[in-house]
Amino acid sequence: MGNGASMLLYTAPILTFSRVFKKKSTEEFSCFPYVMTLLNCLIYTWYGLPIVSHLWENLPLVTINGVGIFLESLFIFIYFYYSSPKEKVKVGVIFVPVVVVLFGLTAVISAVVFDEPRHRKSFVGSVGLVASISMYGSPLVVMKKVIETKSVEYMPFYLSFFSFLASSLWLAYGLLSHDLFLASPNMVGTPLGILQLILYCKYKNKETPIITTVMSKWDDEKNKRELELEQREKKENPTINR
Repeated sequence: MGNGASMLLYTAPILTFSRVFKKKSTEEFSCFPYVMTLLNCLIYTWYGLPIVSHLWENLPLVTINGVGIFLESLFIFIYFYYSSPKEKVKVGVIFVPVVVVLFGLTAVISAVVFDEPRHRKSFVGSVGLVASISMYGSPLVVMKKVIETKSVEYMPFYLSFFSFLASSLWLAYGLLSHDLFLASPNMVGTPLGILQLILYCKYKNKETPIITTVMSKWDDEKNKRELELEQREKKENPTINR
């Protein structure tokens, strides 16, 4: 069930990126959640492998996070392709140090420094704990925008709902398997998912996209300028009135 919910969570951005494809722009969407989700998938795939866990006791982690690595990498590539030059720099600054360096250090240190599997699991689990909390906390940036604009345009419902569903099921999985490294981050993810759903319910009927407001103002200014130009032409050329 946890794998199924995570699959829905990882595929939910397809709806968002279909809009990106259609408009050829990333608009106000943030890439940070996808970067943090990719990092989370990388670390927990490593955590579930026999080099860290005991044999294949955490096989479900490896399978679903392997799928997550592929999907999140694809989303980040698409985001990078359609983003503005400024956003491309921002994605590069976030993507390279956070994902490559942090995951690389985690893999090397756990494989080389720690000889005992117990210590290795504790180290990778601790890094995964921080990565998971960062992943679940990344929508806070979007939630702030929702509160400021009173619009849920850039906080898709399905992403929030599947995030809550996945974190709830993996919380149960971690508690039942007595694995605090799996349960702890989902203790943060579950209430954050609930908070996103509350914000969505509160602002879903008050959606006033910023773009629409700006275009409306621009149209008003345009009409005003055209009216002034028409009046000026009438004054300069009285025959127009006839």
